Amino acid sequence: MVCALGAAVCFGTATVLQAVAARAASTGGGGGDAALLLRALRQWRYLAGLGLDGLGFVFQIVALRSLPIYAVGAALASSLAVTAVVAARLLGVRLSGVEWAAVGVVCAGLAMLGLASGAEGHRDGSMALKWAMLATAVAVLLLGLIGGRLPERGRALTLGLGAGFGFGVVEVAVRLIDSLEPATLLTNPATYALLVGGGAAFLLLTTALQRGSVTTATAGLVIGETLGPAAVGVVWLGDRTRDGLEWLAVLGFLVAVAGALALARFGEAPASGGEAVDGAGELG
Repeated sequence: MVCALGAAVCFGTATVLQAVAARAASTGGGGGDAALLLRALRQWRYLAGLGLDGLGFVFQIVALRSLPIYAVGAALASSLAVTAVVAARLLGVRLSGVEWAAVGVVCAGLAMLGLASGAEGHRDGSMALKWAMLATAVAVLLLGLIGGRLPERGRALTLGLGAGFGFGVVEVAVRLIDSLEPATLLTNPATYALLVGGGAAFLLLTTALQRGSVTTATAGLVIGETLGPAAVGVVWLGDRTRDGLEWLAVLGFLVAVAGALALARFGEAPASGGEAVDGAGELG
């Protein structure tokens, strides 16, 4: 659980850096989503955020090799609580009493999960599941290519859910890669699912940083990256809880995710003056 929480700290801090950089990139000219991403990559804050994302991903991999997916997913969703605290301390963003309570709720949910979580499941993922993850990753990529052109009303939720599904594919794919031998890696569909799903998620994420209601997109992302992967882990990979503590794991998962959803506005980019910019950023 320590590694899962370390990943949440990295991702939550990266959110603030990437959101500010993406907002600045959106004022740098026209172009499509790829052009927006290239401009964002010229911002040092975005690069620093990517560095933290990389470190967080290493922590995430370690956590997924020893914890059930549902526990890691809930911990990653808690990165919004980290974002809220970082924004409050470093950028002067004001948290209301309700939002501080939501941070506490997230921590309580993670504590319950830590007490109830068993070891990761030991079922080998079937070849059909590996191909299903690759197909899902490709679908997310296609959604990323057209997502920015969707009608405004449903764009934010669609992009958020899509990004969440992409990150969820990464979570499951890590568990489906059982050997690091080059020959095995190159013939495992889960390897390509991880690469395509992660890249597609970042594409949708960057688009959501700049377009639409990002609070809605953040809520969609939290749902997409927690519920689906948790179900896959329990149903197909054998993730379980400690004996007799199934109820505590379910309660902890729901509490942690609910707390994260209550902090959805902290997917938005803090402005240089310390105020939150409406419709600016997203989860890192």
